[in-house]
This record gives sequence, structure tokens and C-alpha cells, in this order.
Amino acid sequence: MSWAVEEWKEGLSPRVLQKIHELEGQVDKLKKERQQRQYQLETLEAALQKQKQKVENEKNESAILKRENQSLMELCDKLEKAKQKISHDLQVKESQVNIQSGQLNSSKKDIERLEQELKR
Repeated sequence: MSWAVEEWKEGLSPRVLQKIHELEGQVDKLKKERQQRQYQLETLEAALQKQKQKVENEKNESAILKRENQSLMELCDKLEKAKQKISHDLQVKESQVNIQSGQLNSSKKDIERLEQELKR
């Protein structure tokens, strides 16, 4: 088949044949460059897709972490409110204990006083 491709060159001057040969060399060189660039482009596109997927995965993970963080913040708020309520309840009970302790001491003194009166 290559003989048919070369047939059209018959009868051309050596100078023209040399120029044709140079042009064919340039075409081959450009084809190789194009193939290399096509390969580079495909490689870069694959890397880009990989990076896009990585970014998408990180966005999804970030959204999950934000939701988890929000949930934990709400839980902390609930726990803080519960702590404040328990602290308030504790203060109320301590006050009641102090009052009852005072009443107990007063009652003990009254009992001691009454026992002293009975002994007399």
C-alpha cells in the first residue's frame, strides 16, 4: 500500500521531494506531540476528576461534622441547663437542711432546758 502512497511523488524534483520529506517529518513530529499532549490532557482530566471527587467527599464529611457539632452543642446546652437546675435544687435543699438543722438545734436546746426544769 505504501507504494501507492509514494506513487504520486514520481517525477518530482529532488528539491521538492526533500521539502515533502521535511513536511512529512514535521507532520510525524506534530502527530507525536499531539498524542503526547492528548495523553497529558487525559492524565490531567483524570487527576482533576479525582480532585473533584476528593473535594466532594470532604464537603460531605464537613457537612456531617457540622451536623454532629450542632447536635453536640445542643446536647451541651441541655446538659448545662440540667446542671443549673440541679445546682439550684441543691441550693434549695441545702437551705432547707440549714433551716431544719437550726430548728433541730433549737429543739435540742428547748429539750435540754425542759429537762433541766424537770430535774429541778
